[in-house]
Amino acid sequence: MKISRIDLHSVDLPYSGGVYRLSGGRTYESFEAAIVRITCDDGTVGWGESTPFGPTWIAAHAAGARAGIAEIAPSLLGRDPRQTERINDAMDAALLGHQHAKTALDVACWDAFGKSVGLPASELLGGSTGLAMPMISSIHAGDPEEMRARVADHRARGYRGHSVKIGALDREGGPALDAERITACLADRRPGEFFIVDANTGMIPETAMRMARLLPDGLDFVLEAPCATWRETKSLRRRFPYPIVVDELAQSDGDIAMIAAEDIADGIGLKVSKAGGLTPGRRHRDICRAAGLTVSVQDTVGSAIAFAAILQLGATVPEQLLRCVLNCQDMVTLKTAEVDAVFTDGGVRTTGAPGLGITVDEGVLGAPVMSWGD
Repeated sequence: MKISRIDLHSVDLPYSGGVYRLSGGRTYESFEAAIVRITCDDGTVGWGESTPFGPTWIAAHAAGARAGIAEIAPSLLGRDPRQTERINDAMDAALLGHQHAKTALDVACWDAFGKSVGLPASELLGGSTGLAMPMISSIHAGDPEEMRARVADHRARGYRGHSVKIGALDREGGPALDAERITACLADRRPGEFFIVDANTGMIPETAMRMARLLPDGLDFVLEAPCATWRETKSLRRRFPYPIVVDELAQSDGDIAMIAAEDIADGIGLKVSKAGGLTPGRRHRDICRAAGLTVSVQDTVGSAIAFAAILQLGATVPEQLLRCVLNCQDMVTLKTAEVDAVFTDGGVRTTGAPGLGITVDEGVLGAPVMSWGD
């Protein structure tokens, strides 16, 4: 079984909420997906996706993903997609870094691998727990009561976790506004719900500490990605009264190992495309498990193809360590695939469908923008 052809599609994914607002005045209205199809010499097809959250979240952007895939793809022709570690070695040899570009190719190999043996990728990644995974909403920054209403809307749709975005500049209201946002979003908290308060690296230790002192007692949340640097995060970690998890800073294997070794955080946001795909994502999962760090399995954003990869990895995380998974397909209006999953009051559960468990709607993808091989 060898890769004989690689096709790359570029697909625009409009944000379902109109305008997505992050700390520091960052806004997004749509996201550009790089969707890869690999075809093997025995006819097996695998799909993968990488959709950067714009060019200002981490050092990743849509044009860079396409350029990176173009750099890597020729070196994968003729290789066995089931040798996922060797595929990743070949990608690293062809292009240093640029994990977001490698993600779509890595995930497509796992999809093809699963299909070739008739098993879901989760079984090949270590085995599914078989449990429903709680889903987390993504509540962009705005007026506190409007954010509260969006939490309530997601709660009504079965979401048990909520990622509340903060990080107001002083001229926008600063720590006082962020404290109001947190208080409003947690006002109707239900038993069993989990709240992440996510600054997306938009704070410094001073603003984070000012915010903490404005909060009422008894709130139950974790602070995610408060600061843009390791130094700031470590400084805040010593003083902040709530658990801290990291996201943007946790990209490489070395990053995860350092978090564990230096006790920098209590958990990580494991985003598939930030990690570089399911192969490095599996390593990050295992380091976290060994260190007792909690994990939220997500992606930067993405369509149903990215959501399927999230589910396959999330299904392998032990219940006590898995905080939530992100239903990123709910964040965009374009449906690229049907995902074979079961949605329940408790969340979402994978099935026994092989590979990623998806049926891709090739009609919405359009013609490939680049192709390699036969």
